[in-house]
Amino acid sequence: MRLTYHSQFKRQYKKLRPAQRQRFAQVLALFKVQPYHPDLYNHPLTGNWEGHRSISFGGDWRAHYILKNRDEALFVAIGTHSQLYGK
Repeated sequence: MRLTYHSQFKRQYKKLRPAQRQRFAQVLALFKVQPYHPDLYNHPLTGNWEGHRSISFGGDWRAHYILKNRDEALFVAIGTHSQLYGK
């Protein structure tokens, strides 16, 4: 799967701690070959995030993306549940 990154995602990613970046890299490697693997908790979003999907990368951390086509995903946001949903 081809991955692209929105500028907002890139800004948020730069703020992550090294351990969080490393965990995301591990999850991303799995996502590239098996995007719906159960360990990713990949699911569609609703409400303000309708049309997006989310994967988890440890505890409360999420990465949101849009499936552009069956071979390309655009990652748009990354952060904790409360950072992304404002709760």
